[in-house]
Amino acid sequence: MRDRWPGWVYDHGDEPDYRFSYANERTFLAWLRTALALLAGGVALDALNVDMPVLVQQALSAVLLVAGLLCALVSWTRWARAERAMRENNPLPASQLGVVLAVLIVAVAIVVLALTV
Repeated sequence: MRDRWPGWVYDHGDEPDYRFSYANERTFLAWLRTALALLAGGVALDALNVDMPVLVQQALSAVLLVAGLLCALVSWTRWARAERAMRENNPLPASQLGVVLAVLIVAVAIVVLALTV
């Protein structure tokens, strides 16, 4: 069998049921879609002519862009940690990514609504 990357995931434990690995991969791809949506939202907020102070608009856009970047990075580490846990027959690691993103998106939405309505 040829070496797979990353080694810190694949060089441990036994091969899990492929259905679990595919489910883990689908979850990873769903988080990547979320990251892309956050990036698109940040670009759109910066590009559109919204009735709010320019500095606030740019700050909210930057928040969404950074959130998209972090979401993509954290989703990869989440995939890797879950894959390794399955290989070692350990419980899946917990993640607060969803809660953090939900709070962030609600905060951005509240500011946008407060300044545009």
